[in-house]
Amino acid sequence: MKWFASAVIHLALLLGAAATQAQLVIEITQGVDNPTSIAVVPFAFQGAGTAPEDVAGVVDGDLARSGQFAPVGRSDMLGLPSTEAEIYYRDWRAINAEYLLIGRVSLAGGPMRIDYELFDVTRQKKVHGGSVSGPVNEARMLGHRVADAVYEKLTGIPGAFATRLLYVSVTRVPGANDYYRLTLADSDGARPIVLLESREPVLAPTWSPDGKQIAYVSFETSRPAIYRQDLATGQREQLTNFKGLNGAPAWSPDGNSMAMVLSKDGSPDIYLMNLASKRLTRLTRHYAIDTEPTWMPDGNSLLFTSDRGGKPQIYRYDLKTGNTQRVTFEGTYNARARVAQDGRNVALVHQQGGNFHIALLDLVTNRIHALTETELDESPSIAPNGSMVLYATKYAERGILAAVSVDGGVKFRLPAREGDVREPAWSPYMPQ
Repeated sequence: MKWFASAVIHLALLLGAAATQAQLVIEITQGVDNPTSIAVVPFAFQGAGTAPEDVAGVVDGDLARSGQFAPVGRSDMLGLPSTEAEIYYRDWRAINAEYLLIGRVSLAGGPMRIDYELFDVTRQKKVHGGSVSGPVNEARMLGHRVADAVYEKLTGIPGAFATRLLYVSVTRVPGANDYYRLTLADSDGARPIVLLESREPVLAPTWSPDGKQIAYVSFETSRPAIYRQDLATGQREQLTNFKGLNGAPAWSPDGNSMAMVLSKDGSPDIYLMNLASKRLTRLTRHYAIDTEPTWMPDGNSLLFTSDRGGKPQIYRYDLKTGNTQRVTFEGTYNARARVAQDGRNVALVHQQGGNFHIALLDLVTNRIHALTETELDESPSIAPNGSMVLYATKYAERGILAAVSVDGGVKFRLPAREGDVREPAWSPYMPQ
């Protein structure tokens, strides 16, 4: 994370006030039946003064937000062990804890180190342990990495807590242009940093495959243009400035090219830009609207939305053959596809009963399963482990972010403290 830390500190000092407005708040609304009970004991601190972060609290919050776990309240704990020798299993059986996590945070003038151990209370044995280390100002991210390890050990699925979110927050200004802020935050909404502030719309943020760059659409020049930005340096580059539509950037899996939507030659079509040479290749040629490209993980094809059949549906373009195939047939509206890393599950916006829901398409069975029940859901983005879908929706007359598990069993909301939020993009796994 060293490449990221210096830029975050600099931006935080410059934009701290705006970042506070963009802070997201976690509201868990639905979890699985019979979640696993786990006690995350406050980690012991070894160093001068007090611990710079409640790391155990970060882990506790991550596991609770997954919906798979029911962390034990600290007031119910009968002891606060920090080593295996201090554990009395009867104390944890008495409060029905199935697992116990203890840890130690050490700080002696250098990097912060966290040692942690996970115990099965029923079997009275240690089942996992490890350590993570890094800069003090990345203490929360270290906690997320511990939560990832615990989550993977107990579910068999890699965790995605040590990732980041991009989103656009909007502050309404009566009688004037609104404020648009492109914001970066931890996966739990903490530590928001404003990367771009504008009185003109900002749309379609997306991540490079290595998580070091982002791309987005900005209207700052009075018309839409695609930009990319380096997160470590803050350096921006304008990639397009064509007349008409410039939108929907999507990095290829190898990071060398970017799919985008341009209307410079007539109707909106999908183009491919070589990011080194800036050379453009036109992929689709149709009088209909072709938009919202998203890559298949193997990089050999991409999905996109088109109304060439009369209504918006998802199509697949093969880069080797140039062939286009329709993918969705269920329902009269399917759009904004986002593919999971398994290459099988696709999150999309699906119209059902007059409302727009987030749904999951299985590319093997071609079945679509609605995941949400709210009325106006949009802009899905899938976690890098494929377990959750983040999306934008409306709640209490405000634009908020929400998340749902791919089986529909876990749901939570992430409203901002102020203003509306929209256009979420979940990062890939970040370099350590």
